[in-house]
Amino acid sequence: MSNESNNKHPARKSSMGRGPMGGGQLGAAGEKAKNFKESIKKLAIFMSRYKIGFLFVVIFAIGSTVFGIVGPKILGNVTTDLFEGLMNKINRTGGIDFSSIGRTLLILLSLYVISMLFSFIQGFIMTDISQKVTYQFRKEISEKINRMPMNYFETKTHGEVLSRVTNDVDTLSQSLNQSITQIITSVTMIIGILYMMLTISFTMTLVAVLTLPLSAGLIGYIIKKSQIYFKQQQEYLGHVNGQVEEVYGGHNIVKAFNGEDKVIEDFDKANNTLYHSAWKSQFLSGMMHPIMAFVGNIGYVAVAILGGYLVVKDRIKVGDIQSFIQYVRSFNQPIAQIAQVSAQIQQTAAAAERVFEFLEEEEEQIAVNPVQTENISSNVEFNHVKFGYNPDKIIIKDFSAQIKPGQKIAIVGPTGAGKTTMVKLLMRFYDVNEGEILIDGFNIKDFNRGELRQLFGMVLQETWLFNGTIMENIRYGKSGATDEEVIAAAKAAHAHHFISTLPDGYNMVLNEEASNVSQGQKQLLTIARAILADPKILILDEATSSVDTRTEIRIQKAMDNLMKGRTSFVIAHRLSTIRDADLILVMKDGDIVEQGNHEELLLKDGFYASLYNSQFEQTA
Repeated sequence: MSNESNNKHPARKSSMGRGPMGGGQLGAAGEKAKNFKESIKKLAIFMSRYKIGFLFVVIFAIGSTVFGIVGPKILGNVTTDLFEGLMNKINRTGGIDFSSIGRTLLILLSLYVISMLFSFIQGFIMTDISQKVTYQFRKEISEKINRMPMNYFETKTHGEVLSRVTNDVDTLSQSLNQSITQIITSVTMIIGILYMMLTISFTMTLVAVLTLPLSAGLIGYIIKKSQIYFKQQQEYLGHVNGQVEEVYGGHNIVKAFNGEDKVIEDFDKANNTLYHSAWKSQFLSGMMHPIMAFVGNIGYVAVAILGGYLVVKDRIKVGDIQSFIQYVRSFNQPIAQIAQVSAQIQQTAAAAERVFEFLEEEEEQIAVNPVQTENISSNVEFNHVKFGYNPDKIIIKDFSAQIKPGQKIAIVGPTGAGKTTMVKLLMRFYDVNEGEILIDGFNIKDFNRGELRQLFGMVLQETWLFNGTIMENIRYGKSGATDEEVIAAAKAAHAHHFISTLPDGYNMVLNEEASNVSQGQKQLLTIARAILADPKILILDEATSSVDTRTEIRIQKAMDNLMKGRTSFVIAHRLSTIRDADLILVMKDGDIVEQGNHEELLLKDGFYASLYNSQFEQTA
């Protein structure tokens, strides 16, 4: 797009001075999740499509936990049998029944094997669900991107958008896989262990449980603090990624203007904020386990003393002390795990909030009864169009023009006059504030955007090619085109000769930046792509600005052939290239100040004549 497009975006800032690059005001320190409960509720609704799988996860997780819980009680009975058998042997009243103990241990081993098998099955199912959720999130985000209005991406860095697809979705995937299963097993363990402890001794259970309010208070305080920093960590992770992506994309410019120090300074600011928020969140969440262990040890000592007293009083068996101590140890473990999971849930909520914020962004409006494009020709009319990127700053105040099918329309004017803005409105990248744009008498708002844009072929000043072969890049204009049609389009664009000289010809793979061909060659490829698309309306935005004069003349001839019978909009700074235009729209400060062909406008001796003659003053 030509440079004036950026000048007309009050909401848009330079990438080098916003967000992570310039420190920015995003993600202020101490920012909390906007609505924790709402984010978790939306996540639960999103995952409800896998409720059958979750049901099996719950069943197998509970089964695995229950079979594991009964183990210490059985082992305690074995200890009691050994102790009583040993005492009987000492008193010469009997001995140890090893066969009975052996059968009990065999049953215990079977229970542990079943518990492991159930755990394996629920882990397999949960991993499958979490990956499906991840896949679905990425799919919906990808589809959402295609439905988003252009101004969203012009007010966000690439890194901020990419962070939703990568970091936030990855965080959801990892935390879902770990936290959901952990919550199920931990809750089951707490209930099951509490029941088993009560079957042994109510008094000892009461002593063990009395330590919970202390740990709950401490953990609750830590969770409240860590939630703030988890949100900030996710926010600034996107900023840092955005800066890295921007600097990498403009590395040559940074080098050329000696901007390394400024880039490093801006990165250090964002990275430092990320470091502190990540450090605080991870440290606080890491404090949960030692706090739980400390409180658990206090309960362990109290239980050991009380258990010994009860054995002496013959109220419990020796093996019951062993079982109970194991349960006390195990009882603290699920509580600590829940505390740890709660920290993960804070991170999950922060990530889910950012993902759902993106998925709930306002989309481009869809026509209810869209106009069919099969019989559309290319009669275009601008009817009192008013537009501003911000409603309070109208830059196109009152624009009207009527273009007949097959006409070549040139849009000229100084930088920032609004030339590219007119094209954006025609393509419905933005909607007009007032007035209307008509194609064959139909308001463009009554078309589906995808079908509307199929009427247009665009060649922009800023080329876009993707990582793939030259053949694939040209065929992007018409997915079902044959190799012969692609080659014919390349010949029409005068690109065939240079393609033939490349190592692999049409099968040469362009890298991600398409830097293995020159800027002029990239422009030729985009022109070939537009020729192959065979559109009804052409938009050429400085299409020959990156090629030499001789190639420009050849391309101009090819374009003249291509434009025959098609309505064409040509944006040009070099006015000598559009002298044969049927209609020239002269723009200044967003308004059409003059209309007419080349000769008519020169005779008026107005703004166009001034622009045209200024190009020859320096030469003269």
